[in-house]
Amino acid sequence: MAELETLEEFYKHKFNKAPENLQLDNEHFNVFSLAEVQGPGSTSIQYNRRDFFKISLMRGQHIYHYADKTLETDGPTLIFFNPTVPYKYECITEGATGYFCIFKEAFFSEHIRSNIKDLPMFQPGAKPAYLLNASQDAAISNLFQKMKEEVQSDYAFRFDLIRNYIMEMVHAALKMEPSESLYKQTDANARITAVFTELLEQQFPIKSPEKPFSLRSAKDFASLLHVHPNHLNRALRTTTGKTTTEHIAERLLAEAKALLKHTNWNIAEISYSLGFQEPAHFNHFFKKHTSSRPSAFRT
Repeated sequence: MAELETLEEFYKHKFNKAPENLQLDNEHFNVFSLAEVQGPGSTSIQYNRRDFFKISLMRGQHIYHYADKTLETDGPTLIFFNPTVPYKYECITEGATGYFCIFKEAFFSEHIRSNIKDLPMFQPGAKPAYLLNASQDAAISNLFQKMKEEVQSDYAFRFDLIRNYIMEMVHAALKMEPSESLYKQTDANARITAVFTELLEQQFPIKSPEKPFSLRSAKDFASLLHVHPNHLNRALRTTTGKTTTEHIAERLLAEAKALLKHTNWNIAEISYSLGFQEPAHFNHFFKKHTSSRPSAFRT
């Protein structure tokens, strides 16, 4: 997997240099139309993680590779990219149009109480894409156009306005198809399941072999949730039909596939990063769930 892409590298890839008088600091923000980044000198987007957030309005047919999943879209789509999740996209439609904005976490966290990464669409494992109808496309396009106008203005409070425009997009998306995390859980089993899922997802993606996956068993999660492992298991089976072990194994397998496919880590490094003490244990786990060896999956 390529190294984490920084803002400087983004501008180098797209424009060969950073715009003049543009501060690439922690509170950076910028917005573009697709036409601005599809000209001579631009390069295709690579599959990796970023150190900045991105929100895109894409029209036409695209294929997105987001973590270990692939999403095909056809028509106006609003997509929220989490910087901790590796991604790339392929444009199928010639002359596709749209907009996107990029910003650092501090662009929000230094100015408002809530944190942008806590929003439902930026949660690990969340659904990042929202299909738009014609009126929704027009409304979101208008917000991007307003942001472009403010970036180019000298209004002292232009970035406050831009933060408001972004939050307007967020709430428009959540109204289209609200995330399950917006609903209050109606029973204890659902609450336990929601917290378990959050704890599980917080451990991904794995960024380095030196920082391995640590919560590996029902007992580990039950201890954090202050419930008995059997109680946790019953709650998950009631709400999802799967055991705690099955949930952990599925998520481990998804991350294993992503690491095998998109990194140059050797099998031993991947094994350790996923919490396996020996590569042989990882090989057994992977073959049990896929009927193939990790090395065969990688080729």
